[in-house]
Amino acid sequence: MIRMENVTKRYGENTAPSVDNLTLDVPEGSTVALIGPSGCGKTTTMRMINKLIEPTEGRIFVNGEDVTGADPVKLRRHIGYVIQNVGLFPHMTIAENVAAVPNLLGWEKARIGKRTEELLDLVGLDPAEMLKRYPRQLSGGQRQRIGVARALAADPSVLLMDEPFGAIDPIARTRLQDEFRQILKRVCKTVVLVTHDLDEAIRLGDRIAIMRSGKIVQYDTPDAILSSPADAFVASFVGIDRAIKRLSLFSVADVALAGAPLSPAASVPVGANLRDALSLMVAANTDVLAVADSDGAITGTLTREAIFSI
Repeated sequence: MIRMENVTKRYGENTAPSVDNLTLDVPEGSTVALIGPSGCGKTTTMRMINKLIEPTEGRIFVNGEDVTGADPVKLRRHIGYVIQNVGLFPHMTIAENVAAVPNLLGWEKARIGKRTEELLDLVGLDPAEMLKRYPRQLSGGQRQRIGVARALAADPSVLLMDEPFGAIDPIARTRLQDEFRQILKRVCKTVVLVTHDLDEAIRLGDRIAIMRSGKIVQYDTPDAILSSPADAFVASFVGIDRAIKRLSLFSVADVALAGAPLSPAASVPVGANLRDALSLMVAANTDVLAVADSDGAITGTLTREAIFSI
């Protein structure tokens, strides 16, 4: 869906490139997280895709079309864009904000109204309650949901997200990340996500590109990066606790054993990840947890040995 070929961005003839001869392929329907230290070029890389920043050299393809010389305004109308501070128009209602791009594309009023209501349902907000409100009347989490809805309004095949959940408190951020992951399963978009949060990259990314000094150091699945860092920089970046982080990629259902324990010290939902399960074990000072189904019934066991076998 997206291909960047030998892309370089310089801000001056005698300056080091912000992005240096970068080549990147983003498969259709996947989410790729760009992450790295400040100044590594991740945001510049993403913004060159929709021509908010023009590349100095190289070519960029979106859905098979070379967009290097395309009209940037027309291009952006077909690429969704979500930013950290949302960027909603304060003088417009929520309905008007979501409808902004469809209006520019000349959609009929009835079609826009239907699409707006569908999208508010999709992001978990009540259209009857929200459509006539203004951004100032919403919480930070609600505004972020509206930002996602607006980005999806014209049904773009590509969605760019620039640290979209960075300004939200940690509890709301985790919940929104999980909800966004569920949304992506339903709408199937190709997403490029810029983040400084490794846990967010692991939670949302099908693949992660770790960048340094304008180059991609490792581009692989979260599991591969956490289990086999490409070099000392990647190993240091993902942290000495990378084995613990890797457990978040697997659920209790992946390793749970049949048969309920005789006297469980604590229980864990079958849908929980193994990182959280191990935390429960440590808190309960036990090597065995009961596994509960969605109704709370005990259906099996999870052992510390099973977790460590992953």
